[in-house]
Amino acid sequence: MRVYVYAMTLFCVIGCATNSAPEEAPVEVSMGRFVMGTVLEMTAYAGNPEVIGASLRRAYSEIAQLDAQLSRYREESDISRLNHSQGSPVALAPSVREALAIALREGKRSGGAFDVTVGPLVAVWSRAAAQNELPADATLAAAREQVGAEHVYWLPDGRVSLDAGSSIDLGGIAKGYALDRVLPGLRASGVSAALLSFGQSSTWALGSPPGAVGWRLLVRSPSGGFAGVVTLRDRALSTSGTLGQWSEIAGQRFGHVLDPRSGWPLTRRRQALVVAPDATLAEVLSTSLLVLGEREGIALVEEREGCEGLLLDAEAGAWQTSGFGQATAFEPLPGFDGLTEPP
Repeated sequence: MRVYVYAMTLFCVIGCATNSAPEEAPVEVSMGRFVMGTVLEMTAYAGNPEVIGASLRRAYSEIAQLDAQLSRYREESDISRLNHSQGSPVALAPSVREALAIALREGKRSGGAFDVTVGPLVAVWSRAAAQNELPADATLAAAREQVGAEHVYWLPDGRVSLDAGSSIDLGGIAKGYALDRVLPGLRASGVSAALLSFGQSSTWALGSPPGAVGWRLLVRSPSGGFAGVVTLRDRALSTSGTLGQWSEIAGQRFGHVLDPRSGWPLTRRRQALVVAPDATLAEVLSTSLLVLGEREGIALVEEREGCEGLLLDAEAGAWQTSGFGQATAFEPLPGFDGLTEPP
């Protein structure tokens, strides 16, 4: 039986890797809503369509509440209040404190490749794009001085303060964190399988569709088209690309992803894909892999338990962790150039 509460086409689902079909398939319910600046599509299976529908609606509501707390684009959000506090302590919601703590901890483990205090550099490059003029070295250096976890202070009473001039942007993990937060509620409501997908950025593959070994998802190529297919079950996936959003400044194209260590945006056409036990970690690692590249980035993902990654370069080839193929059953599509050993 199939029930559509709100019909949306999951962009990445191309079919199922099948086993023998069950005698009576669970009910399918699909929904799609605009939240966190994009469309979140959910497809879930369980025994009762009314229960599934109510559970998905609760998930959307919780994610919308998280967005209201985590987004730097909302003036009333906890993160905006912290960014505008000019050094004064701010009381944050428990979810915001947790997301910020995870981001700072994982940023340290990435060696600075992932850094949610990168806001001052983002502001510099936003102005550069608006003025069509590269920033001066002194301007970049001054912004870099305001970036780093050392500018965030945790007070004994639970409040948080931030050095004046510094700013936080949790956009790099917010979608993954939101998916991780709603997953327990879906499981508790009896959902046996679900695909929660924020487009190409963050996805949770819970269980598998009826008669399938997993959710089959297309992997986009940085040169256009698709590189292959992955099959996921009980794993989160995050994809980060350099030129998905870009600006042209003084005749040169710059991506929206910055290297916090140098202060410069990435310019090579690359795409990083990471699967992990939770979506928050997957998001951190996909950005880190993109920034660090085929040697340091692949090594970083390799050392994290349950995590695998694939880095695609439009001109130079592709690299993967040692267990990526086994963990994802990766199937290259015609035209895929193959994998290269890290130097």
